[in-house]
Amino acid sequence: MSALDASPAAPSDAPAGATSPDPAPPERSAVRTLLRLWPYVRPVRGRWLLAVFIAIVASCVGLVIPLVLKWLVDGPVAAGDTRGVWLGALAVLALGVVEALLFGFRRWLVARPLSRVEADMRADLYAHLQRVPVAFHDRWASGQLLSRGTTDLMLLRLFLAFPLTFLVVNGVTVAVGCVILLAQEWTLGLVLLTPVVPLVLLCGMFEARYSLVARRSQDQVGDLTTVVEESVLGIRIVKGFGRHRSQARAFRELSGQLRGTELAKARLLANISGVITTLPELAIGAALVLGAVRVADGDLTAGTLVAFLSTALALRWPVESIGYLLAMSQEAATATERFFEAMDADREDDTAGRVEEIKGGDVRGEDARDGSGRGESARGESARDGAGPREDGLRFEGVSFRYPDAEPGSLPVLDGIDLHVRPGETMALVGATGSGKTTLTALVPRLHEADSGRITLDGEDITAMPRERLRSLVSVAFEEPTLFSASVAENVLMGGPELTRALETAQAGFVHELPEGAQTQVGEQGLSLSGGQRQRLALARAVAGSPRFLVLDDPLSALDVHTEALVEAALRQVLADTTALVVAHRPSTVLLADRVALLSGGRVTAVGTHQELLRDNAEYAWLMSGTGPFGAEGDER
Repeated sequence: MSALDASPAAPSDAPAGATSPDPAPPERSAVRTLLRLWPYVRPVRGRWLLAVFIAIVASCVGLVIPLVLKWLVDGPVAAGDTRGVWLGALAVLALGVVEALLFGFRRWLVARPLSRVEADMRADLYAHLQRVPVAFHDRWASGQLLSRGTTDLMLLRLFLAFPLTFLVVNGVTVAVGCVILLAQEWTLGLVLLTPVVPLVLLCGMFEARYSLVARRSQDQVGDLTTVVEESVLGIRIVKGFGRHRSQARAFRELSGQLRGTELAKARLLANISGVITTLPELAIGAALVLGAVRVADGDLTAGTLVAFLSTALALRWPVESIGYLLAMSQEAATATERFFEAMDADREDDTAGRVEEIKGGDVRGEDARDGSGRGESARGESARDGAGPREDGLRFEGVSFRYPDAEPGSLPVLDGIDLHVRPGETMALVGATGSGKTTLTALVPRLHEADSGRITLDGEDITAMPRERLRSLVSVAFEEPTLFSASVAENVLMGGPELTRALETAQAGFVHELPEGAQTQVGEQGLSLSGGQRQRLALARAVAGSPRFLVLDDPLSALDVHTEALVEAALRQVLADTTALVVAHRPSTVLLADRVALLSGGRVTAVGTHQELLRDNAEYAWLMSGTGPFGAEGDER
């Protein structure tokens, strides 16, 4: 077995959703990958190049010391000149001090600019992750993204500061040293250069193997980060179900896989380091024997042999560090690859470019046709229901949607949705679990993009609006309220400036009883609050900006009946001037609405008032009463 055959067996399957969804291709050019860092390095290239130049000068100063030793041995030492010996010793000392000062200056030069490179990359990654579609975050484990923004970027900073610099510096040092060796005694120089060809071949094999193991290691760090994060955030579930042992066991398994991969990296590095150390040492030994014989024969001076061997020994570290530098370079290439896997994900376009398209044709084109097409039908419907021009309110026209990760050939979650919410009207959206209610509400602020059809706000296609403007018109409150590690006020004011009014509407008077009132820090995920309190703050955030359009996904599910009644009373005043779409599961929430739309199997199957649907639609009556044959399988999305 080759000395470099140290790759471990493939690790066992990690927990679902833990791994990166876009694994790197097995073959890639490390140099081409690392060149992608140039836009970040370019602003600091001046200081970095100066640091490289200073390091080269320092290394070359070190190579002058053997030449001083040659003069010292063949001159003052051979002649018994004590004064010359002291002069030579002082020269060696001065060269050593200059070398140390230059290396220290190099480190000072690169520390600040390279920390800036790391900070810029981290800021760009964070900003980019705020702009990618929600579907991206659905596919990627948070631990994988976290490891890219922390561990990987730290590796890149260290690479720029040390391995990249010394790959250049050591390359130049070895080249200059070889010239000096050949100039001193070319026959001995050729002996020392004998291992070059096998070392180059072995380093190529090492790079190929190490890159695979480095990628596996960094992905496993992301998996481990995901498990830790999920365990911390879900600590109540873990403790509540007594699952701490199974969680600890899962963590140990992943940790064991990472340990195995790290040991494989260590074996590869130990093998290549052993080979890189052994071959040059054998060459130096052979040169020493041959040189000693020639000195004994009088063909070579003792000073030349001392200088030759001193130069060869000075080149030991540049040569022996090749394996370590190549290993760090491969890890940096993998980190760069992982960083750009996230950065290469498409951002949400400001507009989707589908203004003219709907399933089966052109909306505006059909509107222009006389007496046919969806546009004429929509106008007729608007005229019948008395809503006025079709541009008013919130309208879905032929909207269909399928999740990107859905199985090929599976039915769409939403299929040909036609729905009109009139200006100032509150429409309740009712349906069995899995009918697509949450998905439909997510299409309005473009958290997901409809596959076909279009959605309009007051007649304007949402795909023609800048997202910033769209989300200033539409406010949302989700069934699972998410709060940030900030104060109550900061969480609510994310939705708009009206803090007091928003808290009153959401019946969030409990805020004033908190230790610091609205300035109280709610903690990570708001877990220091009850479910009902978190839901009321999320509702307050949704109404804080007096939005023109309001989308609420079962906003009162965690409230007791008395608080729910108070919130509903306050909401009626807010909804009076707002066009609202409200997902409802309980009759009390439905009663907030002017009309109700029944969603079944991804389609709107009935629209009417609560009383009309109770009377005329058996499925709706069952949903409101809790008895009957109707139901739906699948998760609510």
